[in-house]
Parts: sequence; C-alpha cells; structure tokens
Amino acid sequence: MAAQSGPLWPLALYAVLAVLAAAGMLGTAALLGERHMERDTGQPYESGIVATGTAQVPINVQFHLVATLFVIFDLETVFIVSWALILRRAGWAGFAEMAVFIGVLGATLVYLWRVGALDWSPHSKRALRNSHPSQQMEVE
Repeated sequence: MAAQSGPLWPLALYAVLAVLAAAGMLGTAALLGERHMERDTGQPYESGIVATGTAQVPINVQFHLVATLFVIFDLETVFIVSWALILRRAGWAGFAEMAVFIGVLGATLVYLWRVGALDWSPHSKRALRNSHPSQQMEVE
C-alpha cells in the first residue's frame, strides 16, 4: 500500500530560504566586515583578555572520566524523564521495565563508586596504586 504524502513544495521553499539566508549573512559579512591587519589582529584572546602561557596544559584524566560519566548519566536522565511522560500508557509493564533500568543504573553507580572512579582524593587507594613506585605508600 503506497503511503500518501503531501506536496513537497513547502520543504523545497524552506530549503531555498535557508540557503539564501546563509548566503546573505556570509555576503553581508564579506561586504561590511573590517579589512585591516595590525600587530595584534591575529593574536588569540578570550573575552578580551590577552592569552598568557601555552594552551598545552596537562589535564588530569579524572576530568575526562567525570565528564564521560556525566554525559552517560545525563542521557539516561533524559530517557527517564521521557518515560515519565508516557507512564500512564506504559502501564505496569513499563513501570517494571523502568524499575529494572533504574536498578541497573544504581548498580553501575555503586560499582563506579567502589572502584574509585568518583574518588578525587590524592590519598585514595586508586591514586596510590597508579602512582610512581618511588612515591607509593603503604596501602591498607
């Protein structure tokens, strides 16, 4: 059975208008933009503050780990909120499935806590395990 579709001219019109708007903005910037090259024109700055030092600053891996965990748990929160919107239609089966999902999330969080993924203390067992042998202390 063939699916009925409406006319496609509104979509084509929208695409043409989007391309024209982008071309108009780029053209206006090219025509009205400043064209000067002074001593500090090519220097990087952030919010009007001149950069000092290098951008090659070593960052602790735990920052990336926490950022990854945040993204994962944040996406799962969005999933739970969207589930809450259809709770009445999902019924008890949907409730049971979400209870299992939240249980798995809780178990994951407990596991991450137990292995030290959330521990930022410099004296943690994980930090001591990963330190250089000359810096290791007695771990209980």
